[in-house]
Amino acid sequence: MERGNPTETGNFILLGFSDDPDLQSLLFGLLLSMYLVTVLGNLLIILTTISDYNLHKPMYFFLSKLSLADIVFTSTTVPKALRNIQTQSRVITFAGCISQMYFFVVALGCQDNFLLRVMAYDCFVAICHPLHYMAIMNPCLCQLMAIRSWFIRVLGATPESMTILRQSFCSNVEIDHFFCDLTEVLKLTCSDTLISTVVVYSMAIILGVFLLTGILFSYSQIFSSILRISSDRGKYKAFSTCGFQLQVVSFFYGTVLVVYLSSVAILPSSMSLMASVIYTMVTPMLNPFIYSLRNRDIKVVLGRVFSKVLPLSERVDAHLS
Repeated sequence: MERGNPTETGNFILLGFSDDPDLQSLLFGLLLSMYLVTVLGNLLIILTTISDYNLHKPMYFFLSKLSLADIVFTSTTVPKALRNIQTQSRVITFAGCISQMYFFVVALGCQDNFLLRVMAYDCFVAICHPLHYMAIMNPCLCQLMAIRSWFIRVLGATPESMTILRQSFCSNVEIDHFFCDLTEVLKLTCSDTLISTVVVYSMAIILGVFLLTGILFSYSQIFSSILRISSDRGKYKAFSTCGFQLQVVSFFYGTVLVVYLSSVAILPSSMSLMASVIYTMVTPMLNPFIYSLRNRDIKVVLGRVFSKVLPLSERVDAHLS
């Protein structure tokens, strides 16, 4: 094939989900609904943790940051996919593709690799060192850890995204995905991708596996401490403190693992695409429900909010009628 570069030829083509016109409307409605639920649900978690004094604790501070990362994470991919479906255009510019990859990697890294690690550490201190919890997890340290999570990922995402700039692309610039996934874009290059592949997977190992190991270590210590608790009530209370975090970690890392194993193995593209949908859209959408349904403090606060909102809406309806 003819060698070229999207900086000269102009654009990439996102193949998306389906060519079926009847399916396009269904996909648009489904994606839009999921996106709105994700944004509104995570905004509700953020506003709840900020507005209620009882939730001004380290765990809920990090929970609000994770909800913010969820919003940024989905906003890097879903709006563009919705626009492409609505306009029947699959074009994304080279600069737009690079930008999408960069912010996707930043938000992905902050969401799971760093914030979930920080939340696991917070849970570890709460269960294993309860008497020193407030001294260790002080507000200054919490702010520092949150800022560091974003700062490290901003720096770490740069070499991963910039590897595309040194590549030459073939005449086929069709990306078999609904967004500019780095591994899919690298498949389109005509030049040697060895250095780029080494950079991408080295960053994944350094920033991904290392931090996942820290998460697993924290939870192993937590479970060990819980098993030493004599009463069943004490075990249940301790486990309920961090159970919802473990659900989020398991669900997210499971789908991410499928996606990146499929990039190095011969697996159907539909399987990789479905796993991508789960970790880019389904997981951020379900997170607020997991937080609210599995966490007693948030359920109590939300219950108070809705108990005030519903009578107010009834009075407004009565006044209008």
